[in-house]
Amino acid sequence: MKSPHLLFPLSALIASAALTAPTLIAGEQTRLSPAALREIAKVEAEIDHIEAQTLERLSTPPDNQVQQVELLGKAILYDKQLSVNRNEACTFCHMPETGFTGPVSELNRTTGSYPGSVRTRFSERKPQSHAYAPLSPVLHYNAEQGDLVGGNFWDMRATGRRLGNPAAEQAEGPPVNPVEMGLPDAACFVYRASQRPYRALFEKVWGAQAFAVSWPTDTETVCNNPGPAPANDPLPVHLNTVDRGRITATFDQMAQSIAGYEAAHEVTAFSSKFDAVLAGKAQFTPQEQAGYELFRGKARCNECHRDGGPGEDPLFTDFTASNIGVPANPRLPYYAEGSPDDRGYVANKNGMSFVDLGVGGFLEHGHPLSDPSPVDARWQPLAPQNRGRFQVPTLRNVDKRPSPDFVKAYGHNAYFKSLKEVVHFYNTRDVLPRCAPNDPREGTGCWPTPETTENMNKSKMGNLELSDQEENALVSFLQTLTDGYDSGGQK
Repeated sequence: MKSPHLLFPLSALIASAALTAPTLIAGEQTRLSPAALREIAKVEAEIDHIEAQTLERLSTPPDNQVQQVELLGKAILYDKQLSVNRNEACTFCHMPETGFTGPVSELNRTTGSYPGSVRTRFSERKPQSHAYAPLSPVLHYNAEQGDLVGGNFWDMRATGRRLGNPAAEQAEGPPVNPVEMGLPDAACFVYRASQRPYRALFEKVWGAQAFAVSWPTDTETVCNNPGPAPANDPLPVHLNTVDRGRITATFDQMAQSIAGYEAAHEVTAFSSKFDAVLAGKAQFTPQEQAGYELFRGKARCNECHRDGGPGEDPLFTDFTASNIGVPANPRLPYYAEGSPDDRGYVANKNGMSFVDLGVGGFLEHGHPLSDPSPVDARWQPLAPQNRGRFQVPTLRNVDKRPSPDFVKAYGHNAYFKSLKEVVHFYNTRDVLPRCAPNDPREGTGCWPTPETTENMNKSKMGNLELSDQEENALVSFLQTLTDGYDSGGQK
């Protein structure tokens, strides 16, 4: 079944997306609406359910070490005890029913970004999918293309240069990000894990030394305080140098376990209708076939969202970065985080004037909240040509949703609320005029000014001259990239 709401007239889609959202005023903390809280409670219950099923498997773990690593990774991902307030698992932003991205329709529809363990703190970007993320190469510079290629995160800051695995380095970002899981020290992630039911399996896989740490008597107290750590005490769990080295290794191994699970078939499945068509087990409908032909031809999608080539899996990304001219999303609560919260923390020192510089920002001065990978100083001269650019995401599972009326968000800042809207933007960005403030034509008769025009992609999009029918055909093709397709004829 297709998601029927994606084929509604675009004006209806925009009107639906424009329903009441939290008002953002500089210095005011965003509160979650009752509708969002109800939906969050359901997601948290599902996380608890999956975690319980995962922990049950610990009584008879698999004999194969690779499968043991995957089991550990899943247990860690679904463990909300690893956040500062013991209320947020990694999967709060990455659930299977949405293709391992944001699972709360009301947040996708309104705030776009997700709250952290401290529920009044929000990220500046929407959650990316972690499915297929382990297949990204280690970040490197391709001199012939003149491009950085690879890494994880919208700004590529999980480079993979240290661990040889971008997905593992990505997993080390949220635990110590003040607006996500919020721990003040990576040691807290290890300390909390040492108290969890999967400790014995972890020691079996990674070694008995993993948690052999002399923990200070105040560790529990320190780890119950949200980060960031004080500037004069950046590692507030005061360990000796040997124990600090040990927990650093264990933190890396926890992240490698997460990446191992994300690379497993359960997450990175290659089980869409598109894959069934490639295998000769299914056929596209005429509209899907027309959309695929547009994807590879007139619409030029395939030039960045590659569907594979000799020796390539069809991952629908080329792992580069691009500024497609996405407008700023004024609904992001991050704009209102320019004043101290009730703990004195300021997430966004630029307030309402914040401009997300993407890869260029990472290269220039790192990420303000979490840097799982160090910046290679030799790449810093590339910062100007990468300002405003964000990693080209995979299109796999781009439409995966638990129900037809579930809202997904698109773009690094969640500005778009439907695939139809995204396709229409690619088609008409440079054709429609700029919107006036509060312009009712937004998304149909005009587009707002891009968040930044630096390095904007003008050669591959903006005036594709697609008809409404061709836009719909593209949407139909993109819907064939949803994993879980039954080659017997059902999704």
